[in-house]
Amino acid sequence: MHEPSHPNRRATLGWLLALAGAGTAASCGGSSDAAPTAGPSPAPVPPPPPPPPPSSGAIGATTFASNLASPWGMAFLPDRRLLVTLKGGSLVIVSADGSGQTPVSGVPAVNSNGQGGLLDIAIDPDFATTPWVYFSYSENGTGGSGTAVARAQLSGTALVNLQVIFRQSPKVSGDGHYGSRLVFRGDKTLFVTLGERQKGSPAQDLGQTLGKVVRIHRDGSIPTDNPSLGAGALPGIWSYGHRNPQGAALHPTTGELWQSEHGPQGGDEINISRAGQNYGWPNVSYGCNYGDAYPGTDNTSCRIGGGGGVHAPSYVEPLTFWVPVSQAPSGLAFYTGSLMPEWQGNLFMGALAGTGLWRLTLNGNTIAAREKLGFPELSARIRDVRQGPDGALYALTDGAGARIVRIAR
Repeated sequence: MHEPSHPNRRATLGWLLALAGAGTAASCGGSSDAAPTAGPSPAPVPPPPPPPPPSSGAIGATTFASNLASPWGMAFLPDRRLLVTLKGGSLVIVSADGSGQTPVSGVPAVNSNGQGGLLDIAIDPDFATTPWVYFSYSENGTGGSGTAVARAQLSGTALVNLQVIFRQSPKVSGDGHYGSRLVFRGDKTLFVTLGERQKGSPAQDLGQTLGKVVRIHRDGSIPTDNPSLGAGALPGIWSYGHRNPQGAALHPTTGELWQSEHGPQGGDEINISRAGQNYGWPNVSYGCNYGDAYPGTDNTSCRIGGGGGVHAPSYVEPLTFWVPVSQAPSGLAFYTGSLMPEWQGNLFMGALAGTGLWRLTLNGNTIAAREKLGFPELSARIRDVRQGPDGALYALTDGAGARIVRIAR
């Protein structure tokens, strides 16, 4: 990571000398543009101070909040408090200074086995007038469990008027690959990322919503301009062929949905989820089946689908991928703040197995470079990352006694 440059000390010294000279001239009766007045002259009004120079301190990472019980997702409220979901089925409000946690009542029952639980959370784009909170969770039902999305109004420290607006279909056995990020589009429709529940082939089946990204209205109805995917396709499907997309963020300029998803043994991907597109799982992957051997660090020979795992032309190529070892990507966030201008436009990705936070530098829709940030506070399983209203980045660690880490200068 590059250290930011120091301010121009020579320019600063010159400004201080000029200011001192101006003060001396005034005290010695220097000229003034003020009109003459009778009686004693008023004291000269000092000029307004110049704007402060840009901060030159190094970017650092500090613990903002701690002792969170296996958190999964977080969303900032307009007053800078944080809603944080806990995998076990609880929701808490973290105070704006990070010092306290208040439980929120009214959360529905969740299946917290394996990778399930209370998962992502988002607030309504019109929260100031309609205080709806949206959250995803693993829900039990006929046939097993599946990802569900509900909304409720936040009234003090209670969720009221709860409505389930989406259910993944069908519910199946097992307790993995729920996916489950929630992202509001610019038109206020809602994207939901859905894993294929470790079943593989349903990701290609348009009669199921396993391994898909869906787009719905805030009340759960289906937008009429969703892609038309033919007879038998379930309504709401936006893109398909996904394995387990656990990170998603809206590009601040293009408005497109970027998402990260877990590969098998290697092959984690960053994709742009576009209407009607097929991303290839389980037919192709730059990763290998679990247990496959390969020489050194070259996993080309065992990549799924043959041909080195190449997706094109049948499927959409990922923007970047990690091999041969999986990072297990989690939350995504684009940085648009002013605290760290050298990071504007960069994409940040949490890593679970990879224990850290990645910074990806973009050139348009091309990922030009990527690095894992070296802060010791981020040497942990990172579950989510968000930009705060103060222009800092906030990373959520995973597991018992987890923390929220603030990254800023």
